[in-house]
Amino acid sequence: MDHSSNQMLPLETLRAFDAAARTGSFSAAAEKLNLTHGAVSRQIAKLEDWLGLKVFERNARGVTLTNEGNRLHLRTTEAFALISVNSDRWVEPRGTAVVRLASIPSVSGLWLMPRMAALENSPTRLRIVLDVDNRQADLADEGIDLSVRCGRGRIPGRVSVQLFEEHIFPIASPELAKEIGQGDPARLLKFPLINDSDASGWRAWLAAQDVDYRPRPQDRRFEDYNLVLDAAAHGLGVALARPPLTQDQLKSGRIVAVDERVALNPVSYWLDRPVGRPRAAAADLARRIAEQAGLAPEKLEAFLQDDE
Repeated sequence: MDHSSNQMLPLETLRAFDAAARTGSFSAAAEKLNLTHGAVSRQIAKLEDWLGLKVFERNARGVTLTNEGNRLHLRTTEAFALISVNSDRWVEPRGTAVVRLASIPSVSGLWLMPRMAALENSPTRLRIVLDVDNRQADLADEGIDLSVRCGRGRIPGRVSVQLFEEHIFPIASPELAKEIGQGDPARLLKFPLINDSDASGWRAWLAAQDVDYRPRPQDRRFEDYNLVLDAAAHGLGVALARPPLTQDQLKSGRIVAVDERVALNPVSYWLDRPVGRPRAAAADLARRIAEQAGLAPEKLEAFLQDDE
């Protein structure tokens, strides 16, 4: 079958196939890769769907390679051997205490990274592999244990709990803040407003002050909130502070508040996991993240048990 126009298979899919081929068991492969049995099974199903043929025969004692599967395993073994020759390649840590955590760049850099040492080292040692991506990936298929994201609600196919909300307020560089001064909220419309992924934040803040807002040509938009903060710090306009992502920037004086009035951001922060029983290390990290976020323990325990 010609796959030249199809999306390439993720490396995780081939790793799951190789582990299952070597161990003769999806369960043993899952244990080796620190995945669930279901995650390995889905990876093999994805591979077989992509190939259009079966690579394993399923039986009561495990799995055995088909003729096509055996040929594929010879090729993947050669490919992994070639990759391993490169001494500069990055070897991802594996083990029962390794947890894969996914998040977007802004949350990774501004909220998770300052807490990373505490999340990994207290009370026992964990190793966090941080996947930084803007995609809403299939957590189970990609072997991701947990995800911290910004959003407006739950995502189908995941178990989710709201970590915290944020009350937003306008910020700017110290120099621009002096020019803006104090006064009516509508005074901010004399200056470019800096948005992140959409205009919902500014619309919510201005609506709370009885001011209508639609994006204008002089306004700016940056997909990543790190760039929003950089733009504000360099005097390109007025942005919105999103506590707690902006705590360190405000403390340093790189940006300052230009209006003390706040509004609830329609976007909040969520902790997600795949459906199914989480691994012990993943549950441990979820509890540590919840503690850092100030989430009530009973809500976190419901999140770890609830698969609805």
